[in-house]
Amino acid sequence: MSTIRFETAPLQLGGWTILRLPKSASAKLPSRGQALVEGTINGVRSKIVLEPDGQGSHWFRIDSGLLEAAGMEAGKTAAVAVAPSKEWPEPEVPADLNKALASDPQAKALWMTITPMARWDWLRWIRATSSQETRGRRIQVAMSKLRAGARRPCCFNRNLCTEPEVSKNGVLIEAAQTAK
Repeated sequence: MSTIRFETAPLQLGGWTILRLPKSASAKLPSRGQALVEGTINGVRSKIVLEPDGQGSHWFRIDSGLLEAAGMEAGKTAAVAVAPSKEWPEPEVPADLNKALASDPQAKALWMTITPMARWDWLRWIRATSSQETRGRRIQVAMSKLRAGARRPCCFNRNLCTEPEVSKNGVLIEAAQTAK
């Protein structure tokens, strides 16, 4: 695929700084769900996992390192040039899931053979709740499903926003408030 170029301004959403892709840029991506891109933001190289906003577009959280390196500020336009990538990075496994995997050799064995993208799906499904009780149940279910050979979570809409801190009913909060 060719390079997707656009300009957009970082937004503050709760305690997060995010960058939303224009719908026209997201439309050029191979998936309405999570997507991986590589490219530059204000000339700074980066590999970024894009999250769906629940309305057909994408966004990502800007960490402080990228924010500083690219000289970005909320409200100031950033120049972005990205292209889809197929080399998914390993996701950071949270401590509670890591503990469960360490205590279940059969589930961990399958976890180690699935693709990084499949691991990202499991993590998105597990964290898509603000309830610690529900999260704990999802980890238990994940262990059971992995033991049974399931390579991805079942019945999971990959096109929804799954970050409970910035979404409501599967839609990025800001996107729900300003969607055109």
